[in-house]
Amino acid sequence: MGDSQQTGTGPRAEAGAAAPRASGVSGGGATPATGRRERKKAATRRALADAALRLFLERGYDQVSVKDVAEEADVSTTTLFKHFPGKEALVFDRDSEVEAVLVSGVRDRAPGQSVLDALRTQMLRTTLPFPEKGVDAGRFLELVENTPALREYGRRMWMRHETALASAVAEEAGLPEGDPLCAALARFALQSRDLGRDAGTGAGPAPAVEAAFDLLAHGWDGARARAGVREG
Repeated sequence: MGDSQQTGTGPRAEAGAAAPRASGVSGGGATPATGRRERKKAATRRALADAALRLFLERGYDQVSVKDVAEEADVSTTTLFKHFPGKEALVFDRDSEVEAVLVSGVRDRAPGQSVLDALRTQMLRTTLPFPEKGVDAGRFLELVENTPALREYGRRMWMRHETALASAVAEEAGLPEGDPLCAALARFALQSRDLGRDAGTGAGPAPAVEAAFDLLAHGWDGARARAGVREG
């Protein structure tokens, strides 16, 4: 579930929509039993996330308990907590996909496109979380934005991608892992999406993202000149 007008990004947003890789034995092959176990775990996780979204959209997030979700998915609350650390996490179940899309946007950018421009494009196109197929994206985003617990959790999940994104930037720039310039760029890029949201203008994140990346690309004087602003 989650939101992205880009895909490669798909549903929600906290870890693993895809079934985990089965563990291997002698030479890396998975046993049939292990494969079945992992598929069953993935199916249970998906059933829980789907049940949660359905109930949250029908009743509202605060009106649904973890027990309600477990009963809807026909599992125990103990089973639910084996798959999700808490109630908010039920909404953000594809975090690994989000990270893969962000990193790919840097590593697989178009020939001649700069890392900075690739990051700008990613921040404009990718959001957290992603809407599930068949789910009204507008209703889903309204749920997240109008629920403080989900909005804050989503921001924390989004910023978790900072390390992976900084690593990809450093690799593409030929700089060492942990380079502070790359870390700063990754952090600023990810945080740019919240600027528009926090401004309360209703314009969405795009103007704030564009302004933030103009500042990164051209510096304060250049960005101010492009915006037609003069200092008094």
